[in-house]
Amino acid sequence: MILPLFRVDAFATKLFEGNPAAVCVLEEWLPDDTLRRIAAENNLSETAFVIGREQDYDLRWFTPRCEVQLCGHATLASAFVVFKILEPGREKVSFATRSGNLSVTSDGGRLALDFPLLPPWACADPPPALLSGLGSTPQEIVQIKDDYFAVYPREEEIRRARPNLALLETLHPFGVCITAPGVHCDFVSRFFAPSYGIAEDPVTGSTHCSLAPYWAARLAKKRLHARQLSARGGELWCEVAGNRVIIEGTAVLVMVGQITL
Repeated sequence: MILPLFRVDAFATKLFEGNPAAVCVLEEWLPDDTLRRIAAENNLSETAFVIGREQDYDLRWFTPRCEVQLCGHATLASAFVVFKILEPGREKVSFATRSGNLSVTSDGGRLALDFPLLPPWACADPPPALLSGLGSTPQEIVQIKDDYFAVYPREEEIRRARPNLALLETLHPFGVCITAPGVHCDFVSRFFAPSYGIAEDPVTGSTHCSLAPYWAARLAKKRLHARQLSARGGELWCEVAGNRVIIEGTAVLVMVGQITL
Protein backbone atom coordinates (compact mmCIF):
# COMPACT_ATOMS: atom_id res chain seq x y z
CA MET A 1 0.00 0.00 0.00
CA ILE A 2 1.35 3.42 -1.02
CA LEU A 3 -0.06 6.52 0.69
CA PRO A 4 0.48 10.11 -0.52
CA LEU A 5 2.16 12.30 2.08
CA PHE A 6 2.63 16.06 2.12
CA ARG A 7 4.58 18.24 4.52
CA VAL A 8 3.30 21.78 4.97
CA ASP A 9 4.54 24.68 7.11
CA ALA A 10 1.34 26.16 8.57
CA PHE A 11 0.97 29.73 9.81
CA ALA A 12 4.10 30.48 7.79
CA THR A 13 4.88 32.94 5.00
CA LYS A 14 8.09 31.18 3.93
CA LEU A 15 9.91 27.88 4.36
CA PHE A 16 11.23 26.84 7.76
CA GLU A 17 8.90 28.96 9.86
CA GLY A 18 5.45 28.33 11.33
CA ASN A 19 4.38 24.85 12.41
CA PRO A 20 5.19 21.86 10.18
CA ALA A 21 2.44 19.27 9.74
CA ALA A 22 2.25 16.09 7.71
CA VAL A 23 -0.92 15.42 5.72
CA CYS A 24 -1.53 11.79 4.76
CA VAL A 25 -4.32 11.03 2.27
CA LEU A 26 -6.18 7.75 2.84
CA GLU A 27 -8.92 5.87 1.01
CA GLU A 28 -10.20 4.25 4.20
CA TRP A 29 -9.30 4.31 7.88
CA LEU A 30 -6.36 2.18 8.94
CA PRO A 31 -6.05 0.75 12.48
CA ASP A 32 -5.43 3.44 15.08
CA ASP A 33 -2.07 1.92 16.02
CA THR A 34 -0.95 2.17 12.38
CA LEU A 35 -1.97 5.83 12.28
CA ARG A 36 -0.05 6.49 15.48
CA ARG A 37 3.03 4.72 14.11
CA ILE A 38 2.91 6.80 10.94
CA ALA A 39 2.70 9.94 13.08
CA ALA A 40 5.64 8.75 15.19
CA GLU A 41 7.63 8.05 12.02
CA ASN A 42 6.91 11.56 10.75
CA ASN A 43 8.07 12.89 14.16
CA LEU A 44 6.16 16.15 13.83
CA SER A 45 3.83 17.70 16.38
CA GLU A 46 0.86 16.58 14.25
CA THR A 47 0.08 14.30 11.35
CA ALA A 48 -3.34 14.83 9.75
CA PHE A 49 -5.13 11.94 8.07
CA VAL A 50 -7.80 12.87 5.51
CA ILE A 51 -10.33 10.82 3.56
CA GLY A 52 -12.49 12.25 0.78
CA ARG A 53 -16.24 11.77 1.39
CA GLU A 54 -18.34 12.98 -1.57
CA GLN A 55 -18.00 16.79 -1.42
CA ASP A 56 -15.98 17.01 1.80
CA TYR A 57 -13.46 15.15 3.97
CA ASP A 58 -13.03 13.23 7.20
CA LEU A 59 -10.08 14.42 9.29
CA ARG A 60 -8.18 13.06 12.29
CA TRP A 61 -5.00 14.27 13.99
CA PHE A 62 -2.23 12.30 15.72
CA THR A 63 0.84 13.42 17.66
CA PRO A 64 3.79 10.99 17.82
CA ARG A 65 2.14 9.53 20.94
CA CYS A 66 -1.64 9.72 20.59
CA GLU A 67 -4.72 11.09 18.84
CA VAL A 68 -5.94 14.59 19.73
CA GLN A 69 -9.42 16.08 19.61
CA LEU A 70 -8.63 19.40 17.91
CA CYS A 71 -5.67 20.79 15.97
CA GLY A 72 -5.48 24.11 14.17
CA HIS A 73 -2.25 24.04 12.20
CA ALA A 74 -2.78 20.53 10.80
CA THR A 75 -6.32 21.52 9.74
CA LEU A 76 -4.89 24.54 7.94
CA ALA A 77 -2.27 22.27 6.32
CA SER A 78 -4.98 19.80 5.26
CA ALA A 79 -7.04 22.57 3.66
CA PHE A 80 -3.94 23.85 1.88
CA VAL A 81 -3.38 20.36 0.40
CA VAL A 82 -7.03 20.20 -0.73
CA PHE A 83 -6.98 23.66 -2.32
CA LYS A 84 -3.55 23.47 -3.93
CA ILE A 85 -3.08 19.77 -4.78
CA LEU A 86 -6.16 17.56 -4.49
CA GLU A 87 -8.72 20.03 -5.86
CA PRO A 88 -6.92 23.07 -7.33
CA GLY A 89 -9.15 26.11 -7.45
CA ARG A 90 -11.48 25.00 -4.65
CA GLU A 91 -12.03 27.79 -2.12
CA LYS A 92 -13.98 26.18 0.74
CA VAL A 93 -13.88 22.77 2.39
CA SER A 94 -15.58 21.16 5.39
CA PHE A 95 -13.87 18.53 7.55
CA ALA A 96 -15.82 16.07 9.71
CA THR A 97 -13.80 15.70 12.93
CA ARG A 98 -14.18 14.60 16.54
CA SER A 99 -14.73 18.28 17.37
CA GLY A 100 -17.59 18.61 14.88
CA ASN A 101 -17.58 20.00 11.35
CA LEU A 102 -14.76 22.48 10.76
CA SER A 103 -14.77 24.61 7.63
CA VAL A 104 -11.83 26.36 6.00
CA THR A 105 -12.11 29.10 3.39
CA SER A 106 -9.47 30.51 1.09
CA ASP A 107 -9.60 34.22 1.86
CA GLY A 108 -7.26 35.99 -0.53
CA GLY A 109 -3.73 35.13 0.53
CA ARG A 110 -4.85 33.52 3.81
CA LEU A 111 -6.79 30.47 4.86
CA ALA A 112 -9.56 31.09 7.39
CA LEU A 113 -10.40 28.35 9.92
CA ASP A 114 -13.90 28.41 11.42
CA PHE A 115 -13.38 26.88 14.88
CA PRO A 116 -15.43 26.62 18.08
CA LEU A 117 -15.08 29.33 20.72
CA LEU A 118 -13.60 27.81 23.90
CA PRO A 119 -13.52 30.60 26.50
CA PRO A 120 -11.33 29.85 29.52
CA TRP A 121 -12.40 30.20 33.13
CA ALA A 122 -10.49 31.12 36.28
CA CYS A 123 -8.32 28.32 37.67
CA ALA A 124 -9.28 28.26 41.34
CA ASP A 125 -6.61 25.81 42.50
CA PRO A 126 -3.53 25.65 40.24
CA PRO A 127 -1.59 22.41 40.77
CA PRO A 128 1.85 22.79 42.41
CA ALA A 129 3.54 21.18 39.39
CA LEU A 130 2.18 23.97 37.19
CA LEU A 131 3.41 26.76 39.44
CA SER A 132 6.81 25.14 39.93
CA GLY A 133 7.10 24.15 36.28
CA LEU A 134 6.49 27.69 35.03
CA GLY A 135 9.48 28.96 36.98
CA SER A 136 7.93 32.42 37.47
CA THR A 137 4.70 33.72 38.94
CA PRO A 138 2.01 34.74 36.42
CA GLN A 139 -0.53 37.49 36.93
CA GLU A 140 -3.38 35.06 36.39
CA ILE A 141 -4.05 31.42 35.57
CA VAL A 142 -7.12 30.38 33.60
CA GLN A 143 -8.01 27.05 32.09
CA ILE A 144 -10.18 25.05 29.73
CA LYS A 145 -10.84 21.32 29.87
CA ASP A 146 -7.36 20.25 28.76
CA ASP A 147 -5.13 23.35 28.94
CA TYR A 148 -3.82 25.81 31.50
CA PHE A 149 -3.14 29.43 30.47
CA ALA A 150 -0.64 31.48 32.46
CA VAL A 151 -0.98 35.21 31.81
CA TYR A 152 2.00 37.56 32.22
CA PRO A 153 2.20 41.35 31.97
CA ARG A 154 4.96 41.67 29.34
CA GLU A 155 5.97 40.05 26.06
CA GLU A 156 9.59 39.76 27.20
CA GLU A 157 8.58 37.35 29.96
CA ILE A 158 7.13 35.04 27.32
CA ARG A 159 10.28 35.25 25.18
CA ARG A 160 12.67 34.39 27.99
CA ALA A 161 10.56 31.70 29.71
CA ARG A 162 12.32 28.36 30.27
CA PRO A 163 9.72 26.10 31.91
CA ASN A 164 10.55 22.79 33.55
CA LEU A 165 9.14 20.38 30.97
CA ALA A 166 9.50 17.35 33.23
CA LEU A 167 7.12 18.96 35.73
CA LEU A 168 4.70 20.11 33.03
CA GLU A 169 4.62 16.56 31.66
CA THR A 170 3.07 15.36 34.93
CA LEU A 171 0.02 17.57 34.27
CA HIS A 172 -1.33 15.24 31.54
CA PRO A 173 -3.83 15.57 29.90
CA PHE A 174 -3.23 19.32 30.29
CA GLY A 175 -1.02 21.36 28.00
CA VAL A 176 0.34 24.71 29.16
CA CYS A 177 0.12 28.03 27.34
CA ILE A 178 1.87 31.21 28.46
CA THR A 179 0.66 34.54 27.08
CA ALA A 180 1.03 38.31 27.42
CA PRO A 181 0.13 41.54 25.60
CA GLY A 182 2.23 42.01 22.48
CA VAL A 183 4.55 44.86 21.59
CA HIS A 184 3.87 44.80 17.83
CA CYS A 185 0.65 42.78 17.92
CA ASP A 186 -2.31 42.36 20.24
CA PHE A 187 -0.99 39.35 22.16
CA VAL A 188 1.77 36.75 22.11
CA SER A 189 1.97 33.19 23.37
CA ARG A 190 3.96 29.96 23.62
CA PHE A 191 2.58 26.44 24.13
CA PHE A 192 4.07 23.36 25.80
CA ALA A 193 2.65 19.81 25.69
CA PRO A 194 5.45 17.43 26.73
CA SER A 195 3.06 14.65 27.77
CA TYR A 196 1.90 14.46 24.14
CA GLY A 197 5.45 14.24 22.82
CA ILE A 198 5.55 17.98 22.00
CA ALA A 199 8.07 19.86 24.13
CA GLU A 200 7.10 23.21 22.59
CA ASP A 201 4.61 23.54 19.76
CA PRO A 202 5.80 26.07 17.14
CA VAL A 203 2.33 27.53 16.41
CA THR A 204 -0.84 26.27 18.08
CA GLY A 205 -3.98 27.22 16.16
CA SER A 206 -6.44 25.44 18.45
CA THR A 207 -5.16 27.30 21.53
CA HIS A 208 -6.36 30.52 19.91
CA CYS A 209 -9.92 29.25 20.31
CA SER A 210 -9.36 30.27 23.95
CA LEU A 211 -6.70 32.97 23.63
CA ALA A 212 -8.84 34.99 21.22
CA PRO A 213 -11.90 35.34 23.50
CA TYR A 214 -9.68 35.96 26.53
CA TRP A 215 -7.78 38.81 24.88
CA ALA A 216 -10.87 40.09 23.06
CA ALA A 217 -12.48 40.64 26.45
CA ARG A 218 -9.37 42.22 27.96
CA LEU A 219 -8.64 44.49 24.99
CA ALA A 220 -12.29 45.21 24.10
CA LYS A 221 -11.85 44.27 20.44
CA LYS A 222 -13.10 41.38 18.29
CA ARG A 223 -10.33 41.25 15.68
CA LEU A 224 -6.85 40.49 16.97
CA HIS A 225 -3.37 39.99 15.57
CA ALA A 226 -1.34 37.33 17.39
CA ARG A 227 2.20 35.98 17.30
CA GLN A 228 3.51 32.73 18.74
CA LEU A 229 7.05 33.23 19.99
CA SER A 230 8.56 29.79 19.43
CA ALA A 231 11.94 29.45 17.73
CA ARG A 232 10.19 29.05 14.34
CA GLY A 233 7.52 31.64 15.10
CA GLY A 234 4.19 32.25 13.42
CA GLU A 235 1.44 34.81 12.90
CA LEU A 236 -2.32 34.43 13.26
CA TRP A 237 -5.26 36.76 12.74
CA CYS A 238 -8.30 36.00 14.90
CA GLU A 239 -11.88 37.20 14.98
CA VAL A 240 -14.41 36.39 17.69
CA ALA A 241 -17.76 35.81 15.98
CA GLY A 242 -20.49 34.67 18.37
CA ASN A 243 -19.68 31.14 19.51
CA ARG A 244 -16.99 30.72 16.82
CA VAL A 245 -13.44 31.94 16.30
CA ILE A 246 -12.13 32.66 12.81
CA ILE A 247 -8.39 31.96 12.75
CA GLU A 248 -6.48 33.05 9.65
CA GLY A 249 -3.01 32.16 8.49
CA THR A 250 -0.89 31.23 5.49
CA ALA A 251 0.92 28.02 4.56
CA VAL A 252 3.84 26.82 2.43
CA LEU A 253 4.36 23.40 0.80
CA VAL A 254 7.67 21.88 1.91
CA MET A 255 7.72 18.28 0.73
CA VAL A 256 5.77 15.74 -1.36
CA GLY A 257 6.30 12.02 -0.78
CA GLN A 258 4.84 8.59 -0.18
CA ILE A 259 4.56 6.11 2.66
CA THR A 260 4.86 2.43 1.76
CA LEU A 261 3.04 0.06 4.12
